[in-house]
Amino acid sequence: MAGTLQVELVAADRLVWSGEARMVIARTTEGDMGVLPGHTPVLSVIIEGVVDIQTAEGETWIAAVDAGFLSVSNDRVSILSERAEMSHEIDLEKARRELERAKAAGENDDAADEAVRRAEARVRAVERAS
Repeated sequence: MAGTLQVELVAADRLVWSGEARMVIARTTEGDMGVLPGHTPVLSVIIEGVVDIQTAEGETWIAAVDAGFLSVSNDRVSILSERAEMSHEIDLEKARRELERAKAAGENDDAADEAVRRAEARVRAVERAS
């Protein structure tokens, strides 16, 4: 289909989502990046957060991702992350409990901060999809 992107969202262990999209939004180290058809080639580092995929059919798919990479070239978007989950795969109550545990750990180190960001992303993904 003209005017679309071919998108693949890939976790270390599986292909999470693949298809045609009108737009993709992901959080990079530089801030949120929106990708539309015709976007210039780019390779960027993504951080724990939410990826928003607006399909060619007008649907919106939301995923929570860990840190990884975003690659854009010739209307192809690849998002590679160690872990990624579509919002409908996430148990919201369990994600909220994990967030509270991560915050309660309270250690100010990179691993603790990463755990909080990961848990927040999972909760946000489900809430945005609702």
